[in-house]
Amino acid sequence: MTKLLGGVEAGGTKFVCAVGTGPSDIHETRFATTSPEETLQRVLAFFSPYKPELAALGIGAFGPLDLRQESPTYGFITSTPKPGWQNTDIAGVIARELQVPVALDTDVNAAALAEGRWGAARGLSDYLYITVGTGIGGGIVSGGRLVHGLVHPELGHCLLPKHPDDTFAGSCPYHGDRCFEGLASGPALAARWGCDPAALPADHHAWDIQAFYMGVAIANCVCTLSPQRVILGGGVMAQSQMLGKVQTATAGYLNGYVRHPAIEENIESYIVLPALGSQAGVAGALALAGQKIEEV
Repeated sequence: MTKLLGGVEAGGTKFVCAVGTGPSDIHETRFATTSPEETLQRVLAFFSPYKPELAALGIGAFGPLDLRQESPTYGFITSTPKPGWQNTDIAGVIARELQVPVALDTDVNAAALAEGRWGAARGLSDYLYITVGTGIGGGIVSGGRLVHGLVHPELGHCLLPKHPDDTFAGSCPYHGDRCFEGLASGPALAARWGCDPAALPADHHAWDIQAFYMGVAIANCVCTLSPQRVILGGGVMAQSQMLGKVQTATAGYLNGYVRHPAIEENIESYIVLPALGSQAGVAGALALAGQKIEEV
């Protein structure tokens, strides 16, 4: 019997569970993220029929996460601002119940891995994936490897200057209006303007302020990480006008300092949307499962 890979894209708003081998071979289900108990039971219910065929399972999850394998809380979602999810043992519960090897990483690292294997970063060794949606996160690939470090990168909580027209108090419970996520996530947009951001017209000033924050953040990443490409995902990037605004803003804040044709002449090919679209996260979870098999 052919062995399957399992993947879980564990997002703050929704979970995606899938079995398959890659983005062209996926059977999936999606459901809202509720309490840890209810959500994880739905995960287990999806995978239980496939248990005899599962070779490994990958999880790309919102965080922060404990990814230190020597830690007693390895596999836990730790100090997340997501209500009710602090100190949740997501990887351990799934591994014990399904009796299958489990790989865990951040949701953005998983998406970055998928874009490198099948999508917009194929052939590149150093690139960055940023998602702007319910939260903001960044997956960094350097020298062909995902970056973890002391814990794992938290680009969404890098501190940014305020736009001169912005009086919003911020939405981050840790940093208020000082960090990228507190200023430019989907919930920040909704709270600042008092409506679903999707209802705002394309020419609304909201998108100029959004492009300011994203442009500053990406310019900082270009200067510190020197990625060969920047990929922008998440629900906010579904606004068709945003990509061009962010490209222009980033080039403007770099102001000619980073001298390379990719930025000076081909910014539209340097800052791009995910080639895998909404499948990047769950495809990345399958890729994590594939890596786990190679380790075993």
